[in-house]
Amino acid sequence: MLWRLFGIKPQAADPYWKDKQELLQEIRVAQTDWQHALYRLDYAADQDQIDYAIFALEAAEKRYEMLLRSAKKLNVHALHAGMGRTAEG
Repeated sequence: MLWRLFGIKPQAADPYWKDKQELLQEIRVAQTDWQHALYRLDYAADQDQIDYAIFALEAAEKRYEMLLRSAKKLNVHALHAGMGRTAEG
């Protein structure tokens, strides 16, 4: 009955349930990659490491933003994965 309160379809009624969960997992991985890229930039020592860190950070940010836009377009939020929080943007 909790699904009615939040307006979320149960798993059986949503044919894209698994795809939504996989998208949310990809978003979590992308967020972690982005955080690692930020860390890498903070500790870059020479010019080559800085250049690489900037490139990696920009790529991680673009991937994370792309996945968030996809989730928003598909109206996917964290409650689809049973996380208990919304991740709407």
